[in-house]
Amino acid sequence: MPEAPQGVTSETLLTQIVESLTNDKAEELVQIDLRGKTAIGDYMVIASGRSSRQVIAICEKLADRLKEALGHRVLLEGKTTGDWIVVDAGDVIVHVFRPEVRAFYQLEKMWMPVGVDPKNA
Repeated sequence: MPEAPQGVTSETLLTQIVESLTNDKAEELVQIDLRGKTAIGDYMVIASGRSSRQVIAICEKLADRLKEALGHRVLLEGKTTGDWIVVDAGDVIVHVFRPEVRAFYQLEKMWMPVGVDPKNA
């Protein structure tokens, strides 16, 4: 798992990630606070792209921006198909889906607190 450069907090990383996803027109962004729930990271971000091509572009640009702005390298998994790409940024895990794939897996339901509607998170 990649570690953030010294002095880069998970909150700073989260802010950069959300800004990048928003700039690239990712849809239905959901941020989930994982602190105290799991050791895989502090936050999870879930978003959608309209097509495989857009999903791939969103994730590649995110990786480039994090490296440029923070000197932070990330791992990308799933880039060959573009249906669901996981961006492992260390303390923040990002999932970018095509809408149909996101609806099928419903990750938000697994990680959101009971009673919280992911659409309102």
